[in-house]
Amino acid sequence: MDFQLSEDQLALREGLRSFCDGRVPHDQLPELEKAGGIDRSLWSELAEMGVFSLRLAEDAGGVGLGNADAVIVFAELGRRVVPGPLVWTHLAAGLIEGAATGDTIVGGLDLVGGAANGILVEQLLGIDRLLVARPEGLFVLDARSLSGEAVETPTDPLTPIHVIADLPEGEQVGGPSDAARLRLEGAALVAGQQLGICEATLELANAYAKGREQFGQPIGQFQAVKHLLADMFVRQEVARAAAYAAGATLDDPRVGDVQRAVSVAKLTAGEAAVKNARTCIQVHGGMGFTWEVPAHYYLKRAWALESLFGTSEEHAEQVADCVERATHASL
Repeated sequence: MDFQLSEDQLALREGLRSFCDGRVPHDQLPELEKAGGIDRSLWSELAEMGVFSLRLAEDAGGVGLGNADAVIVFAELGRRVVPGPLVWTHLAAGLIEGAATGDTIVGGLDLVGGAANGILVEQLLGIDRLLVARPEGLFVLDARSLSGEAVETPTDPLTPIHVIADLPEGEQVGGPSDAARLRLEGAALVAGQQLGICEATLELANAYAKGREQFGQPIGQFQAVKHLLADMFVRQEVARAAAYAAGATLDDPRVGDVQRAVSVAKLTAGEAAVKNARTCIQVHGGMGFTWEVPAHYYLKRAWALESLFGTSEEHAEQVADCVERATHASL
């Protein structure tokens, strides 16, 4: 399996990176936070870039690319902590009218593993439809008909959360296999976002280490800081290999176990994102704990993504089960 990006994939990455850098600069994040995390004009521009229709077949109005390409795209979105239910709307393309074109913002709720701590819906006030994954299938609800109590201090300030007391069943749009497939694809895309967090936090830490001086030299010259940055780079590259492998395996299941590849990606990239974000704050020193430095947005987003489409514990169990099955099969 070749994990080197093709010329088309490099162009795809650079095009979206250029757009996100210009459209979602770090100094705009506080404004997006005040707006509740969703900017409909930005959403429309992302749709025009093909973010939501990327994997939709060309004859259905989509771009016709695969999961490997989608992971690359979502890494760029994660790199700029672009807010909103990006993964859910992308997954809803072809299932819910208007999702692919950006006219309908689709949020999501994963109830396949249960909802032990209550029903938490992200960005309820900004979405149009809610796509619910249950063990028995996929269901769609009108988000505007739902009400709930806002969580006063959500983990991610760009992702407001409401607690829903009563959730109707909704209209079924897919069966159990569709829900299972959606969770796998969603986890791979989230791993892409987590990879983007790894990249961005390393860039922030590296730039600060080169520019901040102590004792007459950049702090990046100190061995302890070099070690921190080197560890960040290693975590980033391991996360990259795992995330790319998940996308490639989803596209061609013959190359490996899809569940194992996706769960490894979600575990590896998730751990790397949190650790890199924490280390980024550490490299910044006291400045890293201030609201003005964007490092905190990355750490909070990394925490928020950890439980999306399966917790780390669930994916660790999945990997263990896959290894056990492979071991028994080889005996």
